[in-house]
Amino acid sequence: MRILSTGEVLWDIVEGKEFLGGAPLNFSVTSQKLGNLVSLLTGVGDDELGGKALRQMNALGLKTEFVQIVREAPTGTAQVTLDKSGSATFQINRPAAFDVLNVDSGLIEQCQTALPDWIYFGTLANSHAPNEEMLHSLVEQLQPVKCYYDMNLRDGHWNLPLIERLSALATVIKLNDEEAKRIFDMKFGSLPYTLERFCQSWSEAFGVQLICVTMGSAGCALYLNKSFRTFGGYPVDVVDTVGAGDAFAAGLLYGLDLGWSPQRIASFANALGAMIASRRGATPAWSVEECYAMIDGRQNKSGRAVQANANGL
Repeated sequence: MRILSTGEVLWDIVEGKEFLGGAPLNFSVTSQKLGNLVSLLTGVGDDELGGKALRQMNALGLKTEFVQIVREAPTGTAQVTLDKSGSATFQINRPAAFDVLNVDSGLIEQCQTALPDWIYFGTLANSHAPNEEMLHSLVEQLQPVKCYYDMNLRDGHWNLPLIERLSALATVIKLNDEEAKRIFDMKFGSLPYTLERFCQSWSEAFGVQLICVTMGSAGCALYLNKSFRTFGGYPVDVVDTVGAGDAFAAGLLYGLDLGWSPQRIASFANALGAMIASRRGATPAWSVEECYAMIDGRQNKSGRAVQANANGL
């Protein structure tokens, strides 16, 4: 696949240590590791953290021709707080460099040369109106490109009309179960909530092909072709959850592009997300072989359980 990933690049400050992150960057790193061609459209400041970010992006093998260096705002940062379970909350400083991109016809033409099959985007960067305008322009100019909306709601950086506009662009939407209930209650407050009802209602309202709802250690739910199914997760010792959802998102798109069954897509994405959650940082070292080993481990256990039941044990 050829993917144009758009949005924030920032430094996650976790327990006083700096980790390069932002969902679009994390997604891009994992997608590229899965063999895709990824271009990242974002901005960093003309400052020490911006230079450090560019050097690390190059070290990660990411293409940086669409990464702008801007003087109007500093490189993005987020103060990350982890609770006892490893779940993260974010305090994000705005405006940041990714908010003040110079968008002109030359940039659009550059993006066209990348011939993307997919545009990846989230909510945070698009809460800044010029970024959303740029996104709509890109989608219009890059047809028949498909759109992957990875919601990633951050308090103070979203509103329901914005989510609705972004959902209307999307071929695929990924969000978590807390986000699903929150936006369902805001839009369909008179209806009783279930996860399946959310998926069905949101898909019908915005013409979305696939909706994926992550459920933490419980796994995920997929709504595809009017069919709703849930798939179990993989138990791991969670170190921190930063980047786990972004890796999951990359695994989901990877399986979808290869035409895998919903079961296989969910197993791979769940395993990849779990593996990242078991390691420090948003883009830790990992291998596809480790991911398949986790999947095989569950299948072997399942096979042994079936055999034991067959033997009356």
